[in-house]
Amino acid sequence: MPLYTADALVLRTYKLGEADRIVVFLTSDRGKKRGVAKSARRPRSRFAGALEPLTHVRVAYFEKETRELVSLNYAEPVRSPMAGPGEAVHYASYFAELIDEWAPEGDPNETLYRLGASMVDAMAAGVPIEPLARYFEHWLLRLQGVYEPDDRLSEEARAFLAAARTCSPFRLGGVAVSERALRELESAHRALIAMHLEKDLRSVRVLREMRRG
Repeated sequence: MPLYTADALVLRTYKLGEADRIVVFLTSDRGKKRGVAKSARRPRSRFAGALEPLTHVRVAYFEKETRELVSLNYAEPVRSPMAGPGEAVHYASYFAELIDEWAPEGDPNETLYRLGASMVDAMAAGVPIEPLARYFEHWLLRLQGVYEPDDRLSEEARAFLAAARTCSPFRLGGVAVSERALRELESAHRALIAMHLEKDLRSVRVLREMRRG
């Protein structure tokens, strides 16, 4: 059974049995994988602090062709989005869920991986979260080939998208944009996302409830 090592982004986890977890993660070189992290739910687990959504980790895993799940040997945290503002945990889950929905199993997609990794770094660096979320949605839709320009958007919203296409996420703090324009983009992007995924995401509902609160 070969052992693979890779940089990866944690996308989501599920409970398995009394102490284990199933971990869904996107590797930089071999696409999305699902694996078992033995004893990950125990207090002194070697996976402690490594399995939160969108955490950038260095993983080692065993994979056998006849098995659907790989076996995680270790996951070492490299960078966490939780170093950002308080709402980071909810947006990290949102970004991770979107990547999970669009990343096919075992199909390498370095561009998608790099987009997700840049979100981790930008959140850890304290880039404003709402512009960052609109940047991520825009680029994800473009990468998936489903982005559709909306002529109903205001000039300000279109100007933000033009800036987003030419700058790194770390420069978003210097892009002037109003809350109204960001809400326009949020509505347009999420309508496209819901149409193509044919469902509303759990993390979107959480973000709505957080805003109402």
